[in-house]
Amino acid sequence: MRFKTITDYHRFNDLPQPEHPLISIVDYAKLKQFTSGNSVSMIFDFYTISMKRGVGKMFYGQQQYDFDEGVMYFMSPNQVLRLEQNPNDTINQERSGWIFLIHPDFLWNTSLTKTIKQYEFFDYSVNEALWLSDKEEATLNNIIQNIRQEYHSNIDKFSQNIIISHIETLLNYSERFYNRQFLTRQKSNHQILDRLENLLTNYFDKEDLVTKGLPTVQHIADNLNASPKYLSSLLKVLTGQSTQQHIHDKLIDKAKEKLSTTNLSVSEIAYELGFEHSQSFSKLFKTKTKLSPLEFRQSFN
Repeated sequence: MRFKTITDYHRFNDLPQPEHPLISIVDYAKLKQFTSGNSVSMIFDFYTISMKRGVGKMFYGQQQYDFDEGVMYFMSPNQVLRLEQNPNDTINQERSGWIFLIHPDFLWNTSLTKTIKQYEFFDYSVNEALWLSDKEEATLNNIIQNIRQEYHSNIDKFSQNIIISHIETLLNYSERFYNRQFLTRQKSNHQILDRLENLLTNYFDKEDLVTKGLPTVQHIADNLNASPKYLSSLLKVLTGQSTQQHIHDKLIDKAKEKLSTTNLSVSEIAYELGFEHSQSFSKLFKTKTKLSPLEFRQSFN
């Protein structure tokens, strides 16, 4: 199902007409529930920010997530979300939370028009949702309440700027809480670092880089069961480097090994490491080491 407008989404859930055509905050408990065992896939032409507690499974891409506990997730327009009622769940079990709907037109000609794309969690998968403490949840609930009160009041020339300011505050707090989550979930995050190291080592130890080329960020993320943006955000917090930088570091380690232990030319090494042009390899090597490949090799003589 595709929802082009917020009004369409209200109508689908048998809710009253939204008080504002471009933004709405909907109580999760008031959303339509599905018959046990049924599922529905949805595409929204607007942003959704959700805080949910309740029964049911959610699928985003190939990932499944259980929302029995309170978590928060973010979706940008044109992403696919599938909701499924578990046959073993009681349909009338209590659900709570909210969904904040923001049409891109509401952001037009405001500070968020471009900056909203800088919040990478809109591209995370549902399985990478934000887990909140009670205090954090209360902070975000207060912001949502302020937004709700503002657009329920008489709309005037100040309303949009005030709401935009609240949205920016909501997103900034969310970014802070994600940063906290990267640091506090140490066991699972360090397991990702170990798996990343093993994955890159195995990739570069194989002799078919000529045919398959350098690993892409998407390839690495897929093998680690993470979205590319989430993986890079996690690595930046834990190591200060993005996924692409980790790939390049492993590549340079392999290049140093070949330069110091073989008589292969720079062009031959570049070719074996999956580069079409040796100039690109030499440029990357010098950027990373401050030495050209030949200067590095000569330092061993």
